[in-house]
This record gives sequence, structure tokens and C-alpha cells, in this order.
Amino acid sequence: MLNTYDWPDFAYVQSEEQRAGAPVRHPVMVVGAGPIGLTMALDLASRGIAVVVIDDNNTVSVGSRAVCYAKRPLEIWERLGVAGRMIDKGISWKRGRVFFRDKEVYDFDLLPEEGHKIPAFINLQQYYLEEYLVAACEASDLIELRWKHKLVSLEQKSDHARLEIETPDGAFASEASWVIACDGANSSVRGMVGADFTGQFFQDRFLIADIVMKADFPTERWFWFDPDFHKGQSALLHKQSDDVWRLDFQLGWDCDPEEEKKPENIIPRVKAMLGADVEFELEWGSVYQFACRRVDEFRKGRVIFAGDSAHQVSPFGARGANTGVQDADNLGWKLAAVLRGDAPEALVDSYHLERAYAADDNLLNSTRSTDFITPKNAASLRYRNAVLDLSRNHAFARPLVNSGRLSSPTPYADSPLNTPDADTWQGSMRPGTCIADAPIVVDGQEEWLIHCLGEGFTLLVFGLDSEPVDAGPFTPTILIEGKDFVDVEGLAADRYDGRKGAAYLIRPDQHVAARWRTFDPEAIRKAISRATAGGVK
Repeated sequence: MLNTYDWPDFAYVQSEEQRAGAPVRHPVMVVGAGPIGLTMALDLASRGIAVVVIDDNNTVSVGSRAVCYAKRPLEIWERLGVAGRMIDKGISWKRGRVFFRDKEVYDFDLLPEEGHKIPAFINLQQYYLEEYLVAACEASDLIELRWKHKLVSLEQKSDHARLEIETPDGAFASEASWVIACDGANSSVRGMVGADFTGQFFQDRFLIADIVMKADFPTERWFWFDPDFHKGQSALLHKQSDDVWRLDFQLGWDCDPEEEKKPENIIPRVKAMLGADVEFELEWGSVYQFACRRVDEFRKGRVIFAGDSAHQVSPFGARGANTGVQDADNLGWKLAAVLRGDAPEALVDSYHLERAYAADDNLLNSTRSTDFITPKNAASLRYRNAVLDLSRNHAFARPLVNSGRLSSPTPYADSPLNTPDADTWQGSMRPGTCIADAPIVVDGQEEWLIHCLGEGFTLLVFGLDSEPVDAGPFTPTILIEGKDFVDVEGLAADRYDGRKGAAYLIRPDQHVAARWRTFDPEAIRKAISRATAGGVK
């Protein structure tokens, strides 16, 4: 197979802790240096928390694996200073097309409105993504990456965990106040702490093929139901960087996965899709079966689960890595506050409340996509085909088509951290929702609203000067429209229903905690107290 990427080898280095032979108590140890573990380390470091990351490997992912990264995770990486490289290297896109057999049913736009810095989606091979995250971690004085370090056992204590770690120089013991398991779908940490992982496996298999080709296909997501080139099944095509294209083929449960991933069997399928005259080279191929399941508890003592170690979804809708990045975003500020002694451990428990809710939402959407793409009986197949037929000419049927509802952030609508609305509002910026970006001007320079939010709590106030609000370690930064920035296009006011005097309390992870029509310091203090108590009244 053709490799267009030069995989790095990261050096194994014996730590001072191992040389000394005496365990060190680290604030946080992250297990797994994939996209979620590396993001978790960067988030905590941005909040002043030292992190050790261990991984039993010493390179980035082999094969492109995750491909699609959505707007919200990119906004999180933007806050952490790494999104620019990803966007520059990746393929930005927002339009998709759906085909039934060989006729287009309809197309859709994932970001139809203007005034957002970050694109709706980028496609980028996971090895590039990890390379950029590793470089950012290496540049931080608060992050230590330990390659070729395999966790072999974990013992829970009341206020820390003791870890036995195997290296090329032998095993040694270490300790951490908190352990964050980001070691993927086959997480060994789950077994070490007895974390139940429940859900369902789907009896279907899919072939992933990454090919290198020069082609004039647009940078869009194309999805086929029952095409002539792959009868009775589904297929997917979209572009990555370096002229690499991702192809997915539904195979059915009865296929032989070892046979199907051989190049001599992949290549004829690709030629059937693209045409016999199209020149390409096969870079990578794999056959997968997927599951929809999650851990019952995202926190187990001193161990916290994030990413695929906490939940698995089908690949339809790009909900895997995108959801995991939002796990890190939710957990980072909470764990940092607890480690600093500014908040009770109940704030860490609110991570489960909010992210298990998001995981259940993603599992529901993922299961519905799977059921539509792979009907399990004749009645379901008739329903799906009727919906697709109607969608060609009737707009009402198009929302019923489900080729993978593409990842979007789940609002924490019922989170105990929210202060419920007491006023009447227009728009979607309800408590629990992640903020909407907008173009603004700061000191005469074009800027973006999302860039002006700090690492802590922020009060976004429209058109009215305000007084400082003392909330101890959570005292918010105040950002006033008309004073600190100018809403030149009126999009911020429109998206936030920002009439004069409106005030939004925004959490460190850029979710709305509360909003008021008038500025009320006491109400703001109470809302901050509620948002940092972790659901404890």
C-alpha cells in the first residue's frame, strides 16, 4: 500500500521518577495519547494544571481512522491554540449530497448562515491531527508525554490512585490524584476499576478504504443508498488532505472481514464506484464492526473516563472523536477548580451528569442512523426507500432521511449547573447551550466573539456599563458590547437576543450558565455558585 505520510517515532525517555525509584504523586495522569488524551492534557495545562500523559505506543495513529471534525471541537482546539494548523491542512466543507440508487435525492448545507470563523467541518487524517496535538503538548511546560509506558495495574485509594507502569526499562510505580482514561474503545482501565460498559453491537460490517487520487469531485460528503455499483448496500465518499479520499462500503454481516480488507478485493469495489478509467492508489484499508454503548458511570473513584473509553457510537455522523473532545472541554475546568481547592468534588461528578446525557443523545442519533442505513426487515426497507423516493421532489420528506445526522453539540438543557430563565427570550442561546460566535471589532480591529472569552467565567453584557461582580476565585471577566467590543454587523445581538441590558453568564467551557434581562450582581453571584457546586444545592 502507498504511504504518503512519514510516521514519527517519539522517543522513550526514562523519567526522573523511574530513575529515583520513588513514586511521585501527580495531580493528573492521562492514559492514552490519542486525540482525546492530548486535548485533555492541553485543556488542563491551559488552566495551570500539570499533567503526565502515558501511552504504550510511540507514534501517531496508523491509517487515517477519524476523518471529520465538526465546528464545536474545532472551536475548542481554537481556544487551545491548535485549530489553525488543522484548518489550514484539512479540507473545509459544509455541503453534502444524498443519492438513492444513482440519482441525487437532495443536498444540504451544514452552516447556511454567515458570520462564523470556524468552518462547519474539516476532513483531516487523524495522524496529522495527533501530530499537531503532540507538538502543542511538547511546547507546554506543564505537560509530560511518556511514550512506551503501559499501564498494567491500578489500585484505588481514597484520595489518589496507585499505578504500575511497564516500560522498556522495566516496571515502576507512580501515583496520581486523578486518572483520566482516554485509552479507547478497548480500554484496559475499565477492566481495572470494574466499570460496566453496556449497549449493543450491530451485526453489520463496513469497509473503509483511503485512496490517493487526483479527481475533480467537489469537497462535499456524498452518500449513496443502494447504488448500482454496490447493490443493496450503502457507500460514502469524501475528500481529505493530500488528495486522499475516504470511501466507505457497507458489506453486510456475512462477509469475511479478512478477505474483504485484502487489496485485491478492495480495488474492484473502488473501480466500480469511481469508474474503471480513474487512476488511484490504495493507501489504507480496514473492515470494522461497530457498537453503540457507554459506561454506566463516567467517574469511578479517582478514575474518570473520556472519549471512546466512555462511549462508542457508530461512525455515521462523525460522533466519535468530536464527542470525546467535548468530554475534555467539559471536564477540564471542573477538575482544575477541584484541584485548586475552589470547588467541591461534586463539580467533577457533574461531568457524568452532563456528558452521560450527551452520550445518550449521541447514542440515540447514532442508532437511528444505523437503523435507517441498514434496515433490519422488509417493512423498514420499504419505509426507507419510500422516504428516499419522496425526498426527490418533496421537502417535507427530507428531514426523515438519515444518512448519519452529523455531529452537533448537545445542549445541557436540564443540567443542575444551569440557572433557569426568569425572563422571555428569543433565539437558541438557552442555559446549557454552547455559545454562538459572531464577528466583532475590538480596538478598531476585526475579531471574533469566541476569542474574547477567557479561561474562567465571562459576563457578556449588551449596551450597558456594569460594575464588577466579586465571586471569589470565580469572579467573572466582564465583556461589554459598546465598550469592550463593537457588534458591527449586529449578529451578536441577533444571536443572543441582545437588547440593551441583557447579560449572559458564560462558563469556562463556553456554555451559557444563566442570562438576565437586567444586570443583577446578586443574581449573578448565585448563578456562579450554582454552576460551581456540581448540582449540590
